[in-house]
Amino acid sequence: MKSIVALQDAVTPWSDGLEPLDAELDAIEWELPLILAEVDLLDAEITVLDRTPSEVDERRIRRARRKVLAARRDLTNQAVAAAGMAGGAA
Repeated sequence: MKSIVALQDAVTPWSDGLEPLDAELDAIEWELPLILAEVDLLDAEITVLDRTPSEVDERRIRRARRKVLAARRDLTNQAVAAAGMAGGAA
């Protein structure tokens, strides 16, 4: 019986550079409120995929959309403030 062996190196060889950088982790942490708001919106939308949305479902989706918009507004204002520019998104 012949053994099957890969003739090439692995597509992604293991190296120390595969871990996320501190700057990448900071960016994820900075955007976490938006990420969580988008997850809430997605969850609300998935809930009504296979049925007609009730009034409670519609309120939940509207609330989740407002939460996403507020998180985007806050991140935009923080980015503008960090860049030292005058004015903001809201």
